[in-house]
Amino acid sequence: MARARWAGLIAALAGAILGFAGPAAAGPFSDWAAVVVAGDWHAHSGGPSEAFDNARRDVSRALEAAGFERTNLRQFSVRPERYRDGPLKADPVRIYETLGQLTAQAPGGCLFYFTSHGAPQGVVLDQGLMPPGMLGAMLDRTCAGRPTVVVLSACFSGVFIPALARSNRMVLTAARPDRTSFGCGEADKYPYFDDCFLQSMRGAADFAALAGAVQSCVARREIAEGVRPPSEPQVFIGPALRPMLPLLSFASAPATTGACGAAPAAKAC
Repeated sequence: MARARWAGLIAALAGAILGFAGPAAAGPFSDWAAVVVAGDWHAHSGGPSEAFDNARRDVSRALEAAGFERTNLRQFSVRPERYRDGPLKADPVRIYETLGQLTAQAPGGCLFYFTSHGAPQGVVLDQGLMPPGMLGAMLDRTCAGRPTVVVLSACFSGVFIPALARSNRMVLTAARPDRTSFGCGEADKYPYFDDCFLQSMRGAADFAALAGAVQSCVARREIAEGVRPPSEPQVFIGPALRPMLPLLSFASAPATTGACGAAPAAKAC
């Protein structure tokens, strides 16, 4: 009986302490809307590749580890029926409508991540292209003036910066406007840029630090693989967002991602 009374007292004290501590504070990204899109399933050769969907899946996991809420995050694939993690079908209208729904329920900020092939006119989205103006209009109408981070992993993706540049936005691209990016062959797990993004999420404190780490990682990887010319990932940070980024720190939990290993052959994306 005495042991039971002591056990009851200890349990009551533990409950009181937990109640006094109150609920854990929400992180800076808990009310951000996030969209991650894999825009193609072909390798540069035209054969099948899982690289873009692998990146979609694992970038989404990394964002959740960084503090984004799963209920505010949606994934898109051009072949959603193949995957058990439930991505939506990637098409421009559905992406736009979903982003509008997410921003209504999560008004703190926006994250838009797109991985695919690219061309000087835009990024590949299934059977067509999403040009810079279309993405810019989509973000203007949904994310509007809230803090927004856009990541574009594709060849020539630097062409998006002039159309997307706003004071409240950060834009990180896998390549200059006139350069290809690499790593979307049939045997690649991820495009090089996506792999570097995943690696760099482990140690970066915020998106500004992440951008620099990704740029350095991509440069090292391309030198190691002997691919030329270098893709030179680009970054734009608007003046209103820049002082906010150090305050938007990632959660301490690391993302579970793969290592940046050598690939059999580098294929332009």
